[in-house]
Amino acid sequence: MSELLQSLNEEQKKAVLHEEGPLMIIAGAGSGKTRVLTYRIAHLIAQGVDPFSILSLTFTNKAAREMKGRIGDLVGENEAKNLWMGTFHSIFARVLRHEADKLGFPSNFTIYDTQDSERLISSIIKELQLSKDQYKPKQIFSRISSFKNSLITVKAYYNNYDLQEQDKTAKREKLGEIYKEYVDRCFKAGAMDFDDLLLRTNELLNVYPEVLAKYQHKFKYILVDEYQDTNHSQYLIVRALADRYQNICVVGDDAQSIYSFRGANINNILNFQKDYPEVTTYRLEQNYRSTQTIVNASNSLINHNKVKLNKNVWTHNNAGEKIKVKHCYTDLEEGRFVAASIFDLKAEKQKQNNDFAILYRTNSQSRAIEESLRKHNIPYQIIGGISFYQRKEIKDVLAYLRLIVNPKDEESLKRIINYPARGIGQTTLDKLIVASKQYNCSLFEVLENLDKYPIGFTGATITKLNEFKILIERFITENNTLNASEMVEKVVKRLGFIRLLNKEETPEAIDRIENIQELINGVKDFVEGQKEIADATGSLSEFLQDVALITDLDTHKNNQNSVTLMTVHMAKGLEFPYVFIVGMEENLFPSSFNLYNQNDLEEERRLFYVALTRAQEKVFLSYAILRYRFGKQIDSEPSRFINEIEPEFLDYIAIPEKQEKTWVDTSIFDNVSKQKKNTFRKYEPVKESKPKNVTIPDLKVAQKIRHERFGNGVIVSLEDKGLDQKAVIDFDSIGRKKLLLRFAKLEVINT
Repeated sequence: MSELLQSLNEEQKKAVLHEEGPLMIIAGAGSGKTRVLTYRIAHLIAQGVDPFSILSLTFTNKAAREMKGRIGDLVGENEAKNLWMGTFHSIFARVLRHEADKLGFPSNFTIYDTQDSERLISSIIKELQLSKDQYKPKQIFSRISSFKNSLITVKAYYNNYDLQEQDKTAKREKLGEIYKEYVDRCFKAGAMDFDDLLLRTNELLNVYPEVLAKYQHKFKYILVDEYQDTNHSQYLIVRALADRYQNICVVGDDAQSIYSFRGANINNILNFQKDYPEVTTYRLEQNYRSTQTIVNASNSLINHNKVKLNKNVWTHNNAGEKIKVKHCYTDLEEGRFVAASIFDLKAEKQKQNNDFAILYRTNSQSRAIEESLRKHNIPYQIIGGISFYQRKEIKDVLAYLRLIVNPKDEESLKRIINYPARGIGQTTLDKLIVASKQYNCSLFEVLENLDKYPIGFTGATITKLNEFKILIERFITENNTLNASEMVEKVVKRLGFIRLLNKEETPEAIDRIENIQELINGVKDFVEGQKEIADATGSLSEFLQDVALITDLDTHKNNQNSVTLMTVHMAKGLEFPYVFIVGMEENLFPSSFNLYNQNDLEEERRLFYVALTRAQEKVFLSYAILRYRFGKQIDSEPSRFINEIEPEFLDYIAIPEKQEKTWVDTSIFDNVSKQKKNTFRKYEPVKESKPKNVTIPDLKVAQKIRHERFGNGVIVSLEDKGLDQKAVIDFDSIGRKKLLLRFAKLEVINT
């Protein structure tokens, strides 16, 4: 271990060797914080600290696995596997499994993902006969989520006059009723959503002092990664657990706090020294990732923020190239620029596709980029699209598995009671739901007691319902002796999912079959992996918990040779040799939604800082003067953030001539002020000059043309002249469109 410490710089070494008491590590981008956390934990174990007494909290399972693997290399796998290391949600789900009975939950409670929660809220809105236009399930769930992360329970909501008035003003006066019904239904179904995993942990630690004392004694050392991303609920859990020994180590960078929309509170890291006056602080300021140009440019940007912790990030790396800035007329031209640049760099520098990342502010920006990458035959992957575990065929299989583990799971039962089709229609299901409310029991308990409850089903319906019940009960019995892999294979085979999909004989069905096969393979890998973990059994319950807590970044694997496309939020924690940051326009980046106060604008600037610091060798910035947004073409102007970077670090590929901005159409004025006082002088029209790089094509009516987006067409008419010349074109695919020729990319078809 002492030899390994020699590879650390002085500040890193001090942080690793720090002994007792609160510790804050302010870690600049690319400063090796993961190495410091890893070595610190390994050092504690080497000094005789029991791994079972170390709690390490991360924000992705992937980060936890990588750290645990490195620690295993340093001190041995047997020691590393005893660590309590994982995400907040996975660690406290584990705690709740042990203590669930105190809160009235089964230990095998289901964890609802966002889709499950929104479906349940949608059902409640329908049952309460409320308008879905007024009560949009996504918006209602988002508000309930924000309540839970701020520890606003149903009871606290009804005691808060201001919150109720806000919802009345927004014409959602029934929100409290929906919130209460949602919580009650989750409880009855033995289910918790993501936010409950933190809310219920807070309840456990505050309502049951003996439970708090138990875990305070257990976790003598607590380490929290990305502390700037913690929300109020997470903050309170950490403070409570660390209160006895005060051996809390937090690592973070206020300049990378970008998740306030999820409830993250930057004040948690800004005020850490107030919470722990005896804290020792170390600053990791040496950047090992990026060139000097990228580091200095990023510093010059973030210095515009007023709310920040003092640090000076620097690097010994080479100077590197200046940041390229590209002015584009349209988003399509921007896409062509990015694809062509990647194509050329691969040839010139012998780079691979996975050396490149394209970052954008919103997912909708990927369309134009994707089109151009396809035309250049450049393979790519989009991170943050539909998750593997959100695909219908996978959700169907998982619903069976969840019902086997927790028969009270109402949402899972509703999903698969008639899939594959077994003649149980919506009317029958509605009657079951009414009965479950009437007799205050779960839907499966209604199925178990059909002979006791006078619901009014026909004999044929009762037979079908009994067959479904017997099927699930048989699976439940088998689950007692089989591991997750064996159980999944049995469910898929007995229900005939693959046989059903084969009958469809469509490409989509083949994809779905491959997805189910991939699920089976994934469960096998999971069971094998569980053999390395202390106290793990490889059970179906463990697998479902693991799946429920997977984040988008956990599924990101850049080992395939493809360009990576993602939003900047998704890129945090990653790094690439070449980074393209597209859409650098006002009202897009920074977002128009975050220009109303200083705090929101500073978070947008931190988001751009994160984007810049993902790059190791080179950064490209691009913006478009015209961009399709919200179904129409919108005029744009360059982002203020470009100008906030010191000019010495920028290299404009093409600087457009500055044009004076006018606020009204000047043709309505007689231009007297621009004429000489001698009104008898003969008027000479000013010749129109063309901006650089703009060529107006010489076209004629009836000519056949090709447009890269709209395909082939015929020119019907031409209007105006010079820069304002327009063509009305009848396209084969979409009909007539009027195009401004200075922007239209047209190719004449010679016949």
